[in-house]
Amino acid sequence: MTFFLGKMKEIGVNFDVSNNEISIKRSNNFKPAKIQVLLYPGFPTDLQPQTSVLLTQCQGKSLVHDPLYENRFQHLHELRKLGADIEITDPHRALIFGKTELIGNKINASDIRSGAALILAGLISKGQTTIENISQIERGHENIEEKLKKLGAKIEKI
Repeated sequence: MTFFLGKMKEIGVNFDVSNNEISIKRSNNFKPAKIQVLLYPGFPTDLQPQTSVLLTQCQGKSLVHDPLYENRFQHLHELRKLGADIEITDPHRALIFGKTELIGNKINASDIRSGAALILAGLISKGQTTIENISQIERGHENIEEKLKKLGAKIEKI
């Protein structure tokens, strides 16, 4: 988690760590970054999709390199449907240009990780976002709708 939190700090996410909790403070001015996915203790591949959503809100060009597995960029195709400016340069690298205002649309969750990322994207998008294939999300995130509502999210399962 140390590597991930260091990258979040570099991007401009404001947070405090104490005991067994992380308190995140509202942040606005995010800086672009190079995300190099590595085996533990490096940057985790499981957090790459969610970080990619954050990178759409950074001012400038970010690079994501995820060499560990195939098909880890399915969420990027869906983010494009929301208006994200993304160039997939090869099966393991993508450039994300920001800052981009995301606009609600109908998108598809292809797996657990991308589904969680697409929820985050939908929450910051203007207008309504509908995520199809939510069974992918539900199999890995129990009661996610209720948990997000407790944080103030406007989200509903239809």
